[in-house]
Amino acid sequence: MRLLSYNIHKGIGGRDRRYRLDRILEVIRHEDPDLLCLQEVARGNPRSYRHDQPRMLAELVGLEGQLFQPTVHWKEGGYGNLILSRWPIRAHHHVSLAFGAKKARGAQIATVGTPEGPLLLVNWHLGLGEGERDWQARHLLGHRSFLESAHLPAILAGDANDWRDRLADDPIGPAGFRQATQPPWRFRSFPACLAIASLDKAFYRGDVFIRKARIVHSRGSREASDHLPLMLDFSLKPAQA
Repeated sequence: MRLLSYNIHKGIGGRDRRYRLDRILEVIRHEDPDLLCLQEVARGNPRSYRHDQPRMLAELVGLEGQLFQPTVHWKEGGYGNLILSRWPIRAHHHVSLAFGAKKARGAQIATVGTPEGPLLLVNWHLGLGEGERDWQARHLLGHRSFLESAHLPAILAGDANDWRDRLADDPIGPAGFRQATQPPWRFRSFPACLAIASLDKAFYRGDVFIRKARIVHSRGSREASDHLPLMLDFSLKPAQA
C-alpha cells in the first residue's frame, strides 16, 4: 500500500508563484498513492480562482474517500487539510490544534478499511514554534478521538514543521511511535527548489511495516509546490519469508 503526504501550497508553485493545480495532479498521479494526506488545500480563494480544490482533487485523482478539514478562514475562502483514500473511511474526527493567537492548525483522524485491515491514519499540519508544536502533538495524542482507536496500527503524517527533529524524542516517541523519516538528511523536503529542511515527517505504531520511505524528487515536484512530497510504501502484514 502507498501513502503520499504533501503540502500542496494551495496549488501555487514555490519558485514561480503561479497557480497551477495541474502540476500538483501530475505529481500525485505519477506516484499513484492509495492514501493521500494533503495540507494547505484551498477552497474559495480568489488567488486560486475560487476553486473547490478538495472536490476537484478527489474527482481528478480518483480516490473516492474524502475528508476535508478547513483550518484557516479568510474573508474570501481559506484552506486546510485533506485526506483522500482508495478505501472506505469507517470513522473520522477533526481535532483543532489552535494555539493561542497563532495561525490555526488542525489534525484529521481517520479509520480506513484497507485490504489488510483497519488503519488509524492521522493527517496534521503543525505550527512554526517549538513550544506550539509540542503542545499540539501532546493535545492530539491525548485527545479522546485519538485514544478511542489507539489499539489500531497507526500512521501519523504531514507537515510537522519540525526542522530541529525534536518531536520523535518527545512526545511522539514515548507514545510508542517510530519515525519513518530517519535520518533527517535523507528526507529534506523544504524548500522544494533546493530542499534543506526535513519538515514533512511520518511516524508509525503497531503492526505497520514500512517497505520504503522517500522524498519525491522530480522536476515536477520541485516546481508544483514549496514542499516536496513524502511517499511511504507500507503493509499491515510482515513480509513473507
